[in-house]
Amino acid sequence: MKAPRDQHFLVDPRAINRIADVVDIRDRDVLEIGPGKGALTRALLERGARVRAVEVDRELVEDLKVLFSDDIAAGRFQLTHGNATKCPLPPFDIVVSNLPYSASSKITFRLLDIGFEVAVLMYQREFALRMVAPTGTPECGRLSVMVQTYCCVEPVFDLPPHCFSPRPQVKSTVVKITPRGPIFPISDRTLYADVVRALFAHRRKTVRNCIRSAGGILTKPSIDTLLRELPDEILAVRPEELYLEDFATMTNVIAR
Repeated sequence: MKAPRDQHFLVDPRAINRIADVVDIRDRDVLEIGPGKGALTRALLERGARVRAVEVDRELVEDLKVLFSDDIAAGRFQLTHGNATKCPLPPFDIVVSNLPYSASSKITFRLLDIGFEVAVLMYQREFALRMVAPTGTPECGRLSVMVQTYCCVEPVFDLPPHCFSPRPQVKSTVVKITPRGPIFPISDRTLYADVVRALFAHRRKTVRNCIRSAGGILTKPSIDTLLRELPDEILAVRPEELYLEDFATMTNVIAR
């Protein structure tokens, strides 16, 4: 089997077992994005999960059909050939996946929109660090805000390059994501996402200038309302200096 795109296959048995054991998956529908050669898939099936896998590479799909033919016949394994950033996803409760680095952001935002009980996801370590960066710090970004608004994020453990084939040039981090309600009231989730996206589109500018430049994302009445009603202590700072409450306040000001 070849390595498609930027996918790095897990080959270390101890690492595979650690990932499969992070949460209880027995008798649950588990989404696995990018099963690759099926090493993690096998571990999930052995723990009693019903695995719903999505694989973009056609050759790997054909090999997986042969490898897991008995599980497919028994209904324990369902395989979809498609791009997980846009193809229809099968119904699932839990997500356990070694995500391809290049699609990590798109897939994560899509999973947040769809919803899940808990997710155990492997990312490039730098990406995982951005995800858990506290709001109000220079490392905070759109990813940090959106994930932490709706979820508790817990780094579980790191994996060195030798756990994969081919070996990546960076370390990887396994993260556990558990959805919860927002800490602060948000009147409109879609509008909230637009506000966060508009601000971090120009993160080196002040909030005031970010709002002024948000014409492609926010409507002119929304922009005028924010510039008129937000206090100067919010307008004068950069987006990464804001807290979750500030993003919720902006959303609610527009919706009101």
